Amino acid sequence: MKILLVDDDPRLRDLVRMALERAGYAVVTAADGQTALTHAARETPDLIVLDVGLPEMDGFETCRRIRATSDVPILFLTARDDEIDRIVGLELGADDYVTKPFSPREVIARIRAILKRSAGPAPRALSHGSLRMDPQARLVSVAGVDLALTGTELRLLEALLGQPNRLWTRAQVTDAIWGAGSPVSDRTLDSHLRNLRRKLAEAGQPDVIETVHGQGMRLRPVP
Repeated sequence: MKILLVDDDPRLRDLVRMALERAGYAVVTAADGQTALTHAARETPDLIVLDVGLPEMDGFETCRRIRATSDVPILFLTARDDEIDRIVGLELGADDYVTKPFSPREVIARIRAILKRSAGPAPRALSHGSLRMDPQARLVSVAGVDLALTGTELRLLEALLGQPNRLWTRAQVTDAIWGAGSPVSDRTLDSHLRNLRRKLAEAGQPDVIETVHGQGMRLRPVP
């Protein structure tokens, strides 16, 4: 497994790099967003650890540009614990975040959890009306038009499509995406759900995910 580590602090970068290498990962490093984009395209990493507070092109913009062409898992490093920063990162397509100061052990644990989710067994192709999903190829389309979804959005939609008649509680959806007992807030789920709904609406399916007040969510019939 190859990790792209992006941080402008050389001491922190070296500390995390050594911890990752001891854990068995191959590591490519970058100190700025532009170099990160070059490495992301050239090295095809399995996961990117991305600092938010980069000079010139910050981590948010770097993530936005990576997401334009790739759904590689992204773990944000942020120096601030502000909820708005976490929400912005998740809405841009990050899979998780770690707040500084942190231990390298925590970063490795988050990386392993993300990679485990990404490498899960591939189920059969799924469909719901004109909505189609090939989980193995990580492709989603509506009436033949492809949708660009992040890894978390794919897992969310895959769970709903796997049991299209089920009424899901928020806790059940969270467990299906991040694993049972994961400390994920409702705001995190809301961010990914809002993005997924927006993309489905842009493809002509604005109401396919129905919220049942006080109970949870489910799929509406799709023509």
